[in-house]
Amino acid sequence: MKNFITLFQKEMLESKRNGKWIWLPVVIMILGISQPITTYYMPQIIEKAGNLPEGAKIEFPVPTGAEVLAATLSQYGTIGTLLFVLATMGVISQERQNNVLTLIMARPVSAFQYIASKWSSQVIIALTSLFLSYVLTWYYTNLLFSPVRWIDVLISFLIYSLWIIFILTFTIWLGTFLRNSGGIAGVSLTLLAALSLLTGLATRYMKWSPATLRDQATSILIDQKNLDTFFLPVFSTIILSIILFALAVNTLKRFEHF
Repeated sequence: MKNFITLFQKEMLESKRNGKWIWLPVVIMILGISQPITTYYMPQIIEKAGNLPEGAKIEFPVPTGAEVLAATLSQYGTIGTLLFVLATMGVISQERQNNVLTLIMARPVSAFQYIASKWSSQVIIALTSLFLSYVLTWYYTNLLFSPVRWIDVLISFLIYSLWIIFILTFTIWLGTFLRNSGGIAGVSLTLLAALSLLTGLATRYMKWSPATLRDQATSILIDQKNLDTFFLPVFSTIILSIILFALAVNTLKRFEHF
């Protein structure tokens, strides 16, 4: 346990030094609040930017606060996924390139402790960034549109967080046998996109897919469905994340001889 705490503290300090604790929350927050602000001012933006005939008026149906937050979750699902992968892709490969991993291997550290410190630190940073962005977006949504219940926001955040955890775990697992950060990001984004595409094309057979969690989080805001319907994707995502974590530990043992 002592080794894990030491490694975890090292990860958090390194994230602070390389600015990840600054740039990731800031970018995610900008991504989030841009949705309600842009939606609210869209008629004025189009009016100023477009060459409309004199006297022409543009009228858009005013969306509800829940619809605006649902659109924000969609933004997280595209650009947000890219940001989380980019933030995680180098956590292992950089230490390989800098020979830091060799120094860690020389100490009484297990592969489980090493992967757990990487995983937990990245999850904390990512979910903190997502939470701050989502809460700030919720505030502006309530200010500019109709209010959304806090309990719905919290539940949708928790469900969506499982998708983020799956992304991070998947990317860390790839990092245990791919040595190039660009390759890790490319493979991760390609396979995650393929999973999302397959889930959308074969909805009937992919109800268990982690990619459905994005739609499930959205439906909490708009439809307020019963949480019992979310059991299968939530359960499968947790199990898959545990399997990927175990694979990461096992792969690192084989390649680095922990």
